Amino acid sequence: MWRLLRDRRFARFKFRRQAPFQNYILDFVCFEKRIIIEIDGSQHASSERDAARDAVLMAENFRVSRYWNNDVLQRPSEVLEDILAKLAEP
Repeated sequence: MWRLLRDRRFARFKFRRQAPFQNYILDFVCFEKRIIIEIDGSQHASSERDAARDAVLMAENFRVSRYWNNDVLQRPSEVLEDILAKLAEP
């Protein structure tokens, strides 16, 4: 995913990887659009910690999008299309 997002390669948006914010490390974040992208494995399914973390980040006006590892590896174009659609939202 980083290979596709880095150096403004993806629609000229600047993403940072493993960016610290408050007490959290964000997988990928575009501060300009306030979008956080999390790539998760099955251990995150129905995670109460993730829900609490997302609530804190949403209170800071971030939108959090989560994608499964398998989707990123097997269907990267679909994941990127979804991210692009979210970046286009106001």
